[in-house]
Amino acid sequence: MKKLSVLLLAIFLVSGLKADEGMWMLPLIEKLNIQQMNGMGCTLTADEIYSDKSVSLKDAVVVFGNGCTGVVVSDQGMVFTNHHCGFGAIQQHSTVEHNYLKDGFTAEKLEDEIPTPGLTVKFLKSITNVTERVISQLPEDLLGVKRTQKQDSILSAIRAEAQKDNHYIVQTKSFYSGNEFYVFVFEEFTDVRFAYAPPKSIGKFGADTDNWMWPRHTGDFAVFRVYSAKDGKPAAYSKENVPYTAKRFAAISNKGYMPGDFSMIMGNPGTTNRYLSSWGIDSRMKAGNQSRIDVRGAKQQVWMSFMKVDEAINIAYSSKFAGSSNYWKNSIGMNNAIQKLGIIDRKKAEEKEFLNWVLQSEARKQKYGNVLSKLEEAYTKAYPYSRAAAYLRESLFSGVEMPRIASQIQRLSEKNITTDSLIAEAAAIYKNYYTVVDKATIEVMLAEYEKAVDKDALPEIYTTIRKKFKNSYAKYAEYLFATSSFSDYDKFRNDYRKGKVDFKNDPALKYWRDIETTLKEINSAELNNANDSITDAERLYVAGIKEMAAEKGESLYPDANFTMRMTFGKIGGYKPADAVEYSYYTTTKGVLQKEIPGDYEFDVPAALKSAIVEKNYGAYVDKQTGEMHVAFLSNNDITGGNSGSPIFNAKGELIGLAFDGNWEAMSGDIVFEPDLQRTINVDVRYMLFVMDKVGGAKRLIDELTIK
Repeated sequence: MKKLSVLLLAIFLVSGLKADEGMWMLPLIEKLNIQQMNGMGCTLTADEIYSDKSVSLKDAVVVFGNGCTGVVVSDQGMVFTNHHCGFGAIQQHSTVEHNYLKDGFTAEKLEDEIPTPGLTVKFLKSITNVTERVISQLPEDLLGVKRTQKQDSILSAIRAEAQKDNHYIVQTKSFYSGNEFYVFVFEEFTDVRFAYAPPKSIGKFGADTDNWMWPRHTGDFAVFRVYSAKDGKPAAYSKENVPYTAKRFAAISNKGYMPGDFSMIMGNPGTTNRYLSSWGIDSRMKAGNQSRIDVRGAKQQVWMSFMKVDEAINIAYSSKFAGSSNYWKNSIGMNNAIQKLGIIDRKKAEEKEFLNWVLQSEARKQKYGNVLSKLEEAYTKAYPYSRAAAYLRESLFSGVEMPRIASQIQRLSEKNITTDSLIAEAAAIYKNYYTVVDKATIEVMLAEYEKAVDKDALPEIYTTIRKKFKNSYAKYAEYLFATSSFSDYDKFRNDYRKGKVDFKNDPALKYWRDIETTLKEINSAELNNANDSITDAERLYVAGIKEMAAEKGESLYPDANFTMRMTFGKIGGYKPADAVEYSYYTTTKGVLQKEIPGDYEFDVPAALKSAIVEKNYGAYVDKQTGEMHVAFLSNNDITGGNSGSPIFNAKGELIGLAFDGNWEAMSGDIVFEPDLQRTINVDVRYMLFVMDKVGGAKRLIDELTIK
């Protein structure tokens, strides 16, 4: 009966659930959000969420690496983040003999936690509005590249001033398309150690098939620890360093959640384009998104054909593959959603509304009257160049590795560096590189680019391939890798020591120079002028939208730009289609239902399967449903960069980590979809269950504050 009542309540609340749009600036919570949040059940004050004068919840939320979020969960600097955020670090430490990707890792003792060079964690110290200072030095008629240069100069001076005589990292960011500016001050820690990860078959369960999909059964989490000098200050790795004494950490709730419960996410959303024009959306679909769909899809097929048969290659390419496939599938979903949901037509309706508002005032006509026509003209001019550049970057520029490696090493050789040092740095560059994979990839990339563009956008190498190699990509690839000194690390090292590396005529460097030349030709003065016009027009357009909203008594949040934001909403499922209704949570039953033994996406580790079959859930089972929850849904507004973000309950206690969005609302970076858009979160109780019953990480669990 209890289960039935819970289910009925879920259905009732889901049917009336509306997502709360907005990635809100932390300093403005008191002014814009806290009253509504408290009305929805939040018990925290604005200062308890964000303060730059006293310790607040924001001090437990960190920038993890270069593109994710994490949360501090103990007073000894333990950090929870997503498995896919820590994937590169886990791969870095993995070998065929010690395959932490495949088998997972548990640091039995503090001394077993593994240093991870290159991985950083940043704590946000303060946010300061410097808009007036910047805008006052930018005349309204200062446009294009001159405005950009002046703006950059002003912001550079502000950064230098903020960074003087301290060890902090300072960033300046533009908001509302160049209408507002803020300074962000961080404390960065570089000694970050790997403490725990589940096997990939848990952390990436479902892999590409389930990516961006609901229902989801992925234990997408990993555990790291921040270390500092004994005085608590950041320090390079040293055996003398100690676990960082956190100023604030998140307590963990073991009580679960119910549909309609308040939820709050704090993190670092990467990029949204909520104020993009209809012409901008069209260009994004046909240039950026379509190039990723076509090129990455073809490249990933090549990579996977090798990864499936060679474990060493699988380890080496796992992180690269994951990075590529994530936004490949995102682009597919976004284009589908834009078309299915009629996003461009909806944007055109908004633009019509804006124009009508403009025409009601002479002052507005003077300021904004030509904005939309300028956007249309600039995007139309830019499109053929933007499309060609997008395909070139995806295929021949970044899709092929060896010529880029050659270019990196050439730049090193031009520095005052010893032979041994250069060879050592080259070894790091060649890490996770296999010639046999790249050789097969280049053939496909050459074909993909030629298929996508007009003949006048083809680099000179296509003439060489036609004349010298009878139009055979395979023969060209054979020649390139057979004759270049850069085809693998051993060949480069031996040739360099013998003085046989020809930095002028090596065929890999000729290829690279040819690609760079073509890219420069595509990025012509005409494209640059069009992009400058787009920048100027978008700044005015967003200023006008803000002004129009203010007249209605509405506040607009700025687009995401990888700065810390807060989003609030509620727990709940959704109805993606007629006669289809999704529950707000998944359970371990679904893990076994999806199981395909030996499959790289849906294999279930024996230890996990045993715990599920025996219902060895311990204290982590949901008290309301009597089941072991895996993931759950909320209507919080997030995007890429929010990966690893903590999702808090009304008391500010951790209930999970955000790790994905849902397929039906993949256009959400452009237009928020209140009825469809959901955040997929891994349940913190599932994380603890896996750590405890599968990973034997009791030491780490004992360090947590669980309520």
